Amino acid sequence: MKTMILAGGKGTRLFPLSRKNYPKQFLKIKDKYSFFQKTIVRNLKIVNPEDILIITNKNYELLIKIDLEELAKEGILKKEDMEKINIIFEPIGRNTAPAISLGVKFLLEKLKAGKNEIIFVSPSDHLISPIDNFLSYIKEAEKIASKGYIVTFGIRPTKVETGYGYIEADLSKKIEKGYKVKKFHEKPDIDTAKRYLESGNFYWNSGMFMFSIDTFLEELKKYSPTIFELINNYSFKEFLEKTTFEKMPDISIDYAIMEKTKKAAVLPMDITWSDIGSWDSVYEVLDKDEDNNVKIGDVISLDTKDCLIFGDERLIVTIGIKNLIIVDTDDSLLILKRGESQKVKELVNILKKNKKYRELTENHTTVYRPWGSYKVIDKGDRYKVKKLIVKPGEALSLQRHHHRSEHWVVVKGTAKVILEDESGNLKEYFAHENESIYVPKSKKHRIINPGKILLEIIEIQVGDYLEEDDIERFSDNYRGN
Repeated sequence: MKTMILAGGKGTRLFPLSRKNYPKQFLKIKDKYSFFQKTIVRNLKIVNPEDILIITNKNYELLIKIDLEELAKEGILKKEDMEKINIIFEPIGRNTAPAISLGVKFLLEKLKAGKNEIIFVSPSDHLISPIDNFLSYIKEAEKIASKGYIVTFGIRPTKVETGYGYIEADLSKKIEKGYKVKKFHEKPDIDTAKRYLESGNFYWNSGMFMFSIDTFLEELKKYSPTIFELINNYSFKEFLEKTTFEKMPDISIDYAIMEKTKKAAVLPMDITWSDIGSWDSVYEVLDKDEDNNVKIGDVISLDTKDCLIFGDERLIVTIGIKNLIIVDTDDSLLILKRGESQKVKELVNILKKNKKYRELTENHTTVYRPWGSYKVIDKGDRYKVKKLIVKPGEALSLQRHHHRSEHWVVVKGTAKVILEDESGNLKEYFAHENESIYVPKSKKHRIINPGKILLEIIEIQVGDYLEEDDIERFSDNYRGN
């Protein structure tokens, strides 16, 4: 068996915690592990590292690397095994059907998988427990997939839910411990959801699948011939070219195959599952206090009931409120009534259209880079203050700016600085804690951490234009990062 993890989603339904460049799968909400890390841990209980395939966006390469390195530090994943995990970067987002097809092409061409190989496909942003029960369902699904079916995993509903799609099972057509699928249904209204819950043969669509490569290709040929022909006509290397992948239709696996095939089977699962698709979902899965509140961060509540209060660095105090969701980050504050969190997606679309707020939907104030990270502490007309963290042995690019000067103050560690002098020669300097260096406009410069501990620097920028695209790079270890 091989496993395929889909980690390219740009979901912003958990704004302001999730952003375009820091999507939901990399968030850590319930404990110290992200949703993506939890998915890796589950998959490692199913297959070996070399049998795991991650399909994601190039923009998330660093986030994936950071998450895998953290698992290695925790001893969950061996350092050498980290390198064995296969990672594919989609040249452009094209939904789940093209992503899965790209993965299948990789398995056939690069890993030389046979057409009878069983593939388990899973999103990377779900909460699932208990894991042992889940693993037993994986074994049952493998039996069904081996018979030539495409298995979809259905979650037995525990409440009236309008936020999920549903799978209707034909209970008269049993396959092992599953059933043939009678029909897929879109997200229902409240009355329809009540009827689904009472019927006993409707299940939440989890977005997880299992199939043999042969069955997948057969059904792809029947119901999505455009994708099938592209798979046959291009090599995997050609697929990774943007101009080729753009020919793929933007379509989900549900619409491309599952809603049309006669080989769909559903395996009902009695487990705790959530796709954490909204702040209401977050409230539901987290532990509550005696007032039925979920409180994360520095929170003091008086006469407060049935609320989710998610803090960052500031103290949050609530008095006399109920049924609210409050999410505070260092650049945004979201307050909404519980039950209304599906509208957050609508809010994000409004922010995207406003030039003043567009950046909020894309990045946090902390931005990760291969060399470390930077955080915007303050900004105003003609100035910006950042905190830079440079990892031991790492270096920023040799660069210059034409519209701003910079002043660096070392807070922790030792900085090795390369700076162009008035004659155009590059000079080497060292700056230690509480020492500073001034970088004039249009002078080449570089920061290197030669030490064994994190280097922390406060960077003060002054100029007419302070955006990130005012960078001319001359030497870079990380291709523009």
